[in-house]
Amino acid sequence: MHPETAAGVRQKRKTYFMAVTALMAAVTCVLAPMSIPIGPVPISFTNLAIYLSLYLLGWKWGTVSYLVYMLIGMVGVPVFSGFTGGLGKLAGATGGYIVGFLPMAVIAGLVIDRYRSRGIQLAGMIVGTAVCYALGTVWFCFVMDSTPVAALGLCVIPFIPGDLVKMLAAMTAGPVIRRRLVQAGLHAA
Repeated sequence: MHPETAAGVRQKRKTYFMAVTALMAAVTCVLAPMSIPIGPVPISFTNLAIYLSLYLLGWKWGTVSYLVYMLIGMVGVPVFSGFTGGLGKLAGATGGYIVGFLPMAVIAGLVIDRYRSRGIQLAGMIVGTAVCYALGTVWFCFVMDSTPVAALGLCVIPFIPGDLVKMLAAMTAGPVIRRRLVQAGLHAA
């Protein structure tokens, strides 16, 4: 391959990842605040946005996309669930879930990147989500002075069916979107 061509390919990949990382951070900023309050922890579409990011960007850039979103929320822009923002949200009852999405993205993303089997990808998303649940629930118990059993009943069990639906939606839409971007010459495969 000619050096100029190799440099052009590298530049195209870099431009793609930067642009789609920003785009997916913006998608997360739009989807995450649209939550359904069902108790102290609302139903959020944050994890759906993260899973889609992982399919389009891979684990590294997908995690960066979530970090950008998180930083936007931390400086006070109302992009967290319920159109809230600021460091107070992280210190609140649901802050552990916001932070827990980071290891969720890394775990699920590594599995999605490495394995093409849908069953294994789903297992990776389930494990990543379980880690997010664990971190968030421990933080919820600490902040709300709750027992683990009560916290699981409020913060985890009601969310399992919806989170599984979001995982399946991302597994269905993510590869299709990626394939279409590759066909259009927009994805730096």
